[in-house]
Amino acid sequence: MNGQYRKDIRPGLEVDIVLKQDQRTGKRTRGIVKEILTNSSFHPHGIKVRLVSGQVGRVQEIPGSKE
Repeated sequence: MNGQYRKDIRPGLEVDIVLKQDQRTGKRTRGIVKEILTNSSFHPHGIKVRLVSGQVGRVQEIPGSKE
């Protein structure tokens, strides 16, 4: 499942994000959502989240989920 809809993301969920510095390469970082930073219900580039590790990025995929 892609991370464009806020309703699909919740704290404690494992997600793949792209960090700001990795946007050019598309390198993904996996982690657990600590908080959701995007207020809108949809974002075309992915909902912005903060991971438990403190890293901030946009959700690209929710591994293990069915679309």
